[in-house]
Amino acid sequence: MPGGRLTQQDRQQIALGLADDLPYAEIARRLDRPTSTITREVTRNGGPAGYRADLAHRATERRAHRRKPVSPQGVEEVPQPHGRDAEAVREYEELFTTVMMQSGLSKMGARVMVCLLTTDAGSLTASELVQRLQVSPATISKSIAFLESQSLVRRERDERRRERYAVDNDVWYQSMAASVRSITQQVEIARQGVGVLGPGTPAAVRLENVARFLDFVGESLARAAEQAREILYAKPEATSDSSASSTATSTGSTST
Repeated sequence: MPGGRLTQQDRQQIALGLADDLPYAEIARRLDRPTSTITREVTRNGGPAGYRADLAHRATERRAHRRKPVSPQGVEEVPQPHGRDAEAVREYEELFTTVMMQSGLSKMGARVMVCLLTTDAGSLTASELVQRLQVSPATISKSIAFLESQSLVRRERDERRRERYAVDNDVWYQSMAASVRSITQQVEIARQGVGVLGPGTPAAVRLENVARFLDFVGESLARAAEQAREILYAKPEATSDSSASSTATSTGSTST
């Protein structure tokens, strides 16, 4: 498998593959690259519909020029725990941030979320976020305020009375609950419009259909979130490798 970064010719082949509606895995196979490389390349450069080979190549060159060989402000890179590959982690966090930005978060909000989600501690203080992301305390404060307003982050205090920010299991459930409340408000305002515009008129019929659709989606989401809530607290199941090993052992014993 070839190493190094994607070339301009590689990017042209990616663009052609996207134009032909080829899946990422097939484009990766043709270029003899990992599928994750193609996914990351397309995601950070406009997505399947907006990917342009020349623009992607120039953007990559600009990002490469902006990167510095040493950490800003003289901060040494913290060694990764559990034997993780630091470069692989950095690339994953960059891809994760891009995906979250496409869901509607600002770049900094997405960076804070990814930072919290990928830390083993499960929470970080404002100063730790400042150090990790190399931004100002005011920037972190503004991002946290927005994430809290969306029920994506919660505050807590540790044994030293320091304020910490966390993205734990219950935050995901509460975020879904907030989404349901938002949908419910949209249902109410749509049905209010039916009365204002006159039942039976084209505009009123359209709003009523929207209300019925959102009402169904909201109820389904609330029910699914409640039913799936226990998954957030479930212990990891045995890996497929372990299962395969157990199966092989069992088969070997039977053969014997």
